[in-house]
Amino acid sequence: MLDMRLDHISYAAGPDGLKSTAHRIGELLGEEFRDGGIHPRFGTRNMVLPLSDGTYLEVVGVLDHPASDKAPFGQAVRARSELGGGWMGWVVSCDDISRVERRLGREAAQGNRHRPDGVELRWKQIGVRGLQSDPQLPFFVQWEHGVEHPSLGSSGNLHLDTLEIAGDPERVREWLGEDADPLEDVKVDWVAPHGTPGIIAVQIQTPHGVVRI
Repeated sequence: MLDMRLDHISYAAGPDGLKSTAHRIGELLGEEFRDGGIHPRFGTRNMVLPLSDGTYLEVVGVLDHPASDKAPFGQAVRARSELGGGWMGWVVSCDDISRVERRLGREAAQGNRHRPDGVELRWKQIGVRGLQSDPQLPFFVQWEHGVEHPSLGSSGNLHLDTLEIAGDPERVREWLGEDADPLEDVKVDWVAPHGTPGIIAVQIQTPHGVVRI
């Protein structure tokens, strides 16, 4: 069985831009996002906020760069931002992405970014095209061995409480293609979609109560 778990949740920057969007969400949660650096292969840049459960929130913005027009991830970020920004999707990490490659019939894309402290993070990802066509579906990542996961350094004060997803859990299970449930440790409220499927809201437990974004 493929080992899968919830890795992170992506929020596309709004009209106010990456830093302002991240600052706005950070103020609601009582913590600041960190500059995650540029994804040169995807034409995007992110800011991250580690959570206490080995996951993290990502605010991502598209750059004025040719890669953002060619790479599916850049295309997905641009499309969501042009709609005003908001939750773009959720991401599952796995221990053997080659099995997902065989099932989907294509190769994973190599991703990397350099943090401001000079540390390079490297990973492979696949399934963004699925997200583009059906936003309730996650895409998959496998971090390279020895890479410092972006969830490290959490204050321990923020915990993912609930994901609200407009979609069909059976369709998602079919997409995952395994018996494993990457959301088994996360409360999920599934809502029948009335319009575009995907993440409706994320509830985060903070020292001052649950914040719904």
